[in-house]
Amino acid sequence: MRMLHTMLRVRDLDVSIRFYTEVLGMKLLRRQDYPSGEFTLAFVGYGDETDHTVLELTYNWGDHTYDIGTGYGHIAIEVPDVYASADAIKAKGGKILREAGPMNAGSTIIAFVADPDGYPIELIGKK
Repeated sequence: MRMLHTMLRVRDLDVSIRFYTEVLGMKLLRRQDYPSGEFTLAFVGYGDETDHTVLELTYNWGDHTYDIGTGYGHIAIEVPDVYASADAIKAKGGKILREAGPMNAGSTIIAFVADPDGYPIELIGKK
């Protein structure tokens, strides 16, 4: 068994794809419209779906707003240098929720950024 993907509902699919590919460096792996269901799915990730966990971005056609809710936490991405990654994301217009630095109860270096829909993404320094 392995985890395949995490699904996020997004308000503007093109804006979300640009964020995950251009700001976070993922690749658009596939995108497909489902006219009978009135939605589009796009899969993004750092590697092929056959051996990597990816994100499924779901766009429901029409005008939709979503409440992230209190049960959702965050997506975590391992990066070689949290400070440099956060600076690069900021330089590309990304929103920093928590500047890079040691976590509250330990020494691991982390930062938090937000995607275009406000979903938090934790950057964790590679150990």
